[in-house]
Amino acid sequence: MEISELRSVYLRFFAKRGHAVIASASLIPEDDPSVLFTSAGMHPLVPYLLGQPHPEGRRLTNVQKCIRTTDIEDVGDTTHLTFFEMLGNWSLGDYWKKEAITWSYEFLTSKKWLGFNPDKLSVTVFAGDDDSPQDKEAAKVWQSVGIPKERIYFLGKEDNWWIAGNSGPCGPCTEMFIEVDEIPKCGPDCRPGCNCGHFVEVWNDVFMMYNKNEDGTYTPLKQQSIDTGMGVERTAAMLQGVPSVFDTEAFVPILDYIRNLSPKEEFTETDERLARIIADHVRSAIMIMADDRQIGPSNVEQGYIVRRLLRKSIHSADRLGIEKGFMIGITDIMIEMFKDIYKEVERNRKFVIDNLEAEEEKFRQTLSKALRRFDKILNDTGTITGQDAFLLFTSFGLPLEMTRDLAEENGIVINMKEFTKQFEEHREISRTATQGKFKGGLADHSEEITRLHTATHLLQAALRKVLGDEVTQNGSNITNDRLRFDFTFSRKLTSEEVEQVERLVNDIISKDLPVEHYFMPYDEAIGKGALAFFKENYGEEVSVYQVGSFSMELCGGPHVEHTGVLGSFKIAKQEKIGAGVMRIKAVLESAS
Repeated sequence: MEISELRSVYLRFFAKRGHAVIASASLIPEDDPSVLFTSAGMHPLVPYLLGQPHPEGRRLTNVQKCIRTTDIEDVGDTTHLTFFEMLGNWSLGDYWKKEAITWSYEFLTSKKWLGFNPDKLSVTVFAGDDDSPQDKEAAKVWQSVGIPKERIYFLGKEDNWWIAGNSGPCGPCTEMFIEVDEIPKCGPDCRPGCNCGHFVEVWNDVFMMYNKNEDGTYTPLKQQSIDTGMGVERTAAMLQGVPSVFDTEAFVPILDYIRNLSPKEEFTETDERLARIIADHVRSAIMIMADDRQIGPSNVEQGYIVRRLLRKSIHSADRLGIEKGFMIGITDIMIEMFKDIYKEVERNRKFVIDNLEAEEEKFRQTLSKALRRFDKILNDTGTITGQDAFLLFTSFGLPLEMTRDLAEENGIVINMKEFTKQFEEHREISRTATQGKFKGGLADHSEEITRLHTATHLLQAALRKVLGDEVTQNGSNITNDRLRFDFTFSRKLTSEEVEQVERLVNDIISKDLPVEHYFMPYDEAIGKGALAFFKENYGEEVSVYQVGSFSMELCGGPHVEHTGVLGSFKIAKQEKIGAGVMRIKAVLESAS
């Protein structure tokens, strides 16, 4: 079964069972500073998992674009990717474990659908701990559909508990594994989750029962929900009987292109891994940049990940003897592959190509400086220490792999413990700073976040009234103490314009207008003047928030009930962050 058919049959299966098919959300979470990327289908649905009604109903299904960087060092093996597609279905306070598990079994094993051999299917369920009991209910349902006890494994939180981030909706899960006969068991204790490759996970059903609080405690959710995830590329590899995700049509055209560019007549195992890294990393960077949020390479947040992916790809291409400009050809392949599924890939072609060309040029200049510094250190000291490698990595952008290769060519073995110590200290500082910054998020309905989210709507409306309709939202980020709003505009606001915007917002606040919420058809909402800037494919029914005749937007985040509780609005800072893009940071002083 090809990937296009897998997407189609999955959505058709759940549509037949009353699920509304919704569009993939952006890879860049809107109004959720707690995560850099959408890494699972549940991320955009957090408010609805917490109990907010969804405009499309209580049963949903889709194909979601995802980025995960937690396993980035594993890319190149048979299963790990940074960009991938995730099939998902959700019950928002509707059906529960029996239906979810029964449908999962039917879809996986029925000849009408995927047709996996049920004798090759094993499952895991939550073993239980002080926070939640053993999931005997899920185990009984699996037995009722035909999975024998010996193929049901009880595992702990590390394996069978799902949460996206450090806090938010979560719960025990049951995972489904297919045995791969071509890969032998690693031993008598081989079981699902042992990572030897004999058991490959294809699906995960999460039973959302709790909200994890910031202090680590768990509170039962107002509604019990189902959240599932099936990786498209991994499942396609299983269905096609190929040894890895890189042997599916998602990667074969890209890898063939890479091999043809390399002057090497034969690829070693190391060369094949380098080719896979290039294919995965450039593919991921393209999908991030092609998103309508238009994130290019930079030194911060999502842009840092794009830069890291591209620079490692360029270094890997150099090792294969591939010359400058190779990423443009991969872009053409990617656009052809995805243009009919995700329209933004074709729509943002120029932005992607311009950034690829600029980043490669910049990195090659940086690389030249880094190599000169490497030579100077070597000439001055006669060696390259772990601390030197860390300096070259952080200050000059020289990948560790390249430093290590150059050192080995000079008969030097770098002390990796020293490098790792420096790197971990650096990462801990970065992590601490990030934790301080990325608070709030879709799962955070605190008073501060809710007030600032509502104020963002008023800010956008005021900017359009003062500056004109050329102002369109380009992204937003809300923490507990400020809002950040990016918008299309060619210059900074004058002091008079800043005062006008503040005055308009504070006037609406002082009038204490109600914030009204409606569900209505998309076309009707747009016809009434509701703003929807990100070009996503919205469902037939949309969620609309309106403040008098001042503001009307499509939105799914938390809002106050009336504007009087917002307090005093003030613009704290404005800056230009790109060609034709401005950023405003604003605060709300207490209403009391």
